[in-house]
Amino acid sequence: MSKQELLTAGKIAKEFDVPQKIIKNIIQEMNIEPDVVKGNCKYYTRETAEKIKSKITKA
Repeated sequence: MSKQELLTAGKIAKEFDVPQKIIKNIIQEMNIEPDVVKGNCKYYTRETAEKIKSKITKA
């Protein structure tokens, strides 16, 4: 099994150049569950990040 890149909401926000709050709102609205949870940290795969990206709308 290959290692997948795991991203936090903060890293996704930085990569897509949007505030972290927007990413967290999208995650909540779409009922997206983290792909991995380590302690209190939630991680998302690249595939999940792309789903989140598809919902980002910039004014």
